[in-house]
Amino acid sequence: MSDDLAFSGLKVLDFSQGVAGPHCGMLLAQHGAAVTKLEPIDGDWGRRIGRQYGDNCAYGAAFNRGKRSLALNLKDPDGLAIAKRLAREADVILENYRPGVLKKFGLDYESVIQENPTVVFLSITGFGQTGPKSKLPATDSVMQAFSGLMSVNKESNGMPMRVGMLAIDVSTGLYAFQAVAPAIYRRAMQGKGQHITTSLMESVGAFQAAKMIEFVLEGPEVQSPGVPVGTFQGKDGFININGRRDSHFEALCKFIGKPEWAADARFATVEARFEHEAELMPMLREIVANYTVADLNNALNEADVLNGPVNDYGNYFEDPHVKEVDAISWIEQSGLGRIPSPSLPGHPPLRPGEARGHTPHLGEHSREVLHELGYGDGEIDGLRDRGAVTVLHRAEAAD
Repeated sequence: MSDDLAFSGLKVLDFSQGVAGPHCGMLLAQHGAAVTKLEPIDGDWGRRIGRQYGDNCAYGAAFNRGKRSLALNLKDPDGLAIAKRLAREADVILENYRPGVLKKFGLDYESVIQENPTVVFLSITGFGQTGPKSKLPATDSVMQAFSGLMSVNKESNGMPMRVGMLAIDVSTGLYAFQAVAPAIYRRAMQGKGQHITTSLMESVGAFQAAKMIEFVLEGPEVQSPGVPVGTFQGKDGFININGRRDSHFEALCKFIGKPEWAADARFATVEARFEHEAELMPMLREIVANYTVADLNNALNEADVLNGPVNDYGNYFEDPHVKEVDAISWIEQSGLGRIPSPSLPGHPPLRPGEARGHTPHLGEHSREVLHELGYGDGEIDGLRDRGAVTVLHRAEAAD
């Protein structure tokens, strides 16, 4: 890791699995921290989300970049002893087990601070540490349903829909990182550790703050941010248009050959367009359907009207602007091949061969980490042979 990165020299022990906790750990690694991913001997279950490619998957590759993998059996006394030693030496510990699980191993916050009182310790759960649902399992889909998010994301027939990615897990990782980062600063300035507790439920609430306020002020019906705002079908695809401002609506009307609409009392103001949305939108959709997406995009850009063609990821990768600003780096990941790595906002893009761009295989760094703790190869082989650790051979990692 480069010494120029903010968290260079910081030791992070990442017990977390899945997406939310690993995402936080990945962000720490991208900012220079030495992150040891301590996973079960059969691997983090986040390696098996969707289709698998060897010992990894798309989500595992995205949210474990820049870490080292140590695979341990915490139920083995020697495996547990290794974990406790790493916990004593860590500056930051991340975990997302259900409440009480790590306490059984003596790896919970209260146990760890007996020997490491200044540690920054992050605990992520589904519903929180306390309350009637605290012991229940929670996934991204469960939280999208439970929190009300699906109620504001409906098909035209009224069927509630989940967002088609693990949006809540990903956002929880972001919120966790923004809680851990100031805690690291506080530790550096004041010498004080901290136990940070957060949850998927807390994150999905923060994520929807404005919609929750709207619900209280305006009722349960989903409110549009303005009119006309929405996705429209053109001749050859779809485009999202936001013409809610008066000047933007006027420019849109001029382009589609209906300049009189901008002066029509039914549509002339923001308030009037809200009131007559059911009248305006079908007429607008009928006319927009006669244009190609490229013609709409070019004309609306000229008129400074907010719009965006609905791309797939392939379109996004090939967009000249995306290429010009290095929004996507392409890296070679063993087991996966050449894969895209979106640049982190405010952070330099990855370059080929950088360690922080590599996602570890299961147990890829077990031997390396144990060597650093003073274990010899014979001891490590013994631990491996009795199932206390998983050790990946270097040749396997390179395949």
